Formats: sequence, structure tokens, C-alpha cells
Amino acid sequence: GISGTQIAKDAADIILLDDNFASIVTAAKWGRNVYASIQKFLQFQLTVNLTAVTTALVGSFAYQRTSLAAIQLLWVNLLMDSLASLALASEPPD
Repeated sequence: GISGTQIAKDAADIILLDDNFASIVTAAKWGRNVYASIQKFLQFQLTVNLTAVTTALVGSFAYQRTSLAAIQLLWVNLLMDSLASLALASEPPD
């Protein structure tokens, strides 16, 4: 932070701007929140994509044609990606 040497600042992963221990606690909370949000997002994406693939495969086997076209799958994926990422990005840390 303020009283640290330049060598220590270059070697550090996190540099405190105000030499306050509460800043470390806040940074750790936000770091854990980012990690948890990435986990939730990946779980959500796997669930959505698995459901889309299952729907496409069942439709293909049952009706001899796909129930969802490729462009429909892409639109569903685009909408679900953007909404999920917005929801998880705005979630405050615990």
C-alpha cells in the first residue's frame, strides 16, 4: 500500500491503496463471490445445454426430425447466457 516498497508492490498479487486491514477482508469477500458466481454460471449453463441437447435428441428420435433448429438453439443459448450472467454479476457477496 502506501508504506510498502516498490519491490514489494511488484511482487504482490494485491496492493492495498489505504493500508487498512478491512480492505483485505472486502477483497477476499469479493474474490470468493466471483468464484462462487463462476461456479453457479457454469452449473446453470451445463443444465441449460444438457436440456437443449436432450430435447433435440428426443425430438429427433421420436419424430424423425429435430424439434429445435440450430438457429433456435443458438438464440436460446444467447438469451440464457446473457440473462444468467447479468443476474450473477449483480449479486452482492455474502
